[in-house]
Amino acid sequence: MKPRRTWWTIVVAAAFPAILAGAGDPIAPEQFGRLHALIKPKASEEKWAQIPWLTDLWEARQRAAAEGKPILLWEMDGHPLGCT
Repeated sequence: MKPRRTWWTIVVAAAFPAILAGAGDPIAPEQFGRLHALIKPKASEEKWAQIPWLTDLWEARQRAAAEGKPILLWEMDGHPLGCT
């Protein structure tokens, strides 16, 4: 089994009882803003989003050749919601 799949299986198995039980009390409306700010990634945590990624491989190849730079191909296989 792949390490990622093993990790995901452990997380789901650990969270499943809480999901079935309703995971406790609902979040009060006055707490939502504070909790949202706490869990939302900060701009400093998303440096990858500042890179001007290209989605057209041919355009990236031409640009890399013109600038004498390599290409980083970030690609995932499998179901788009599962990234398997």
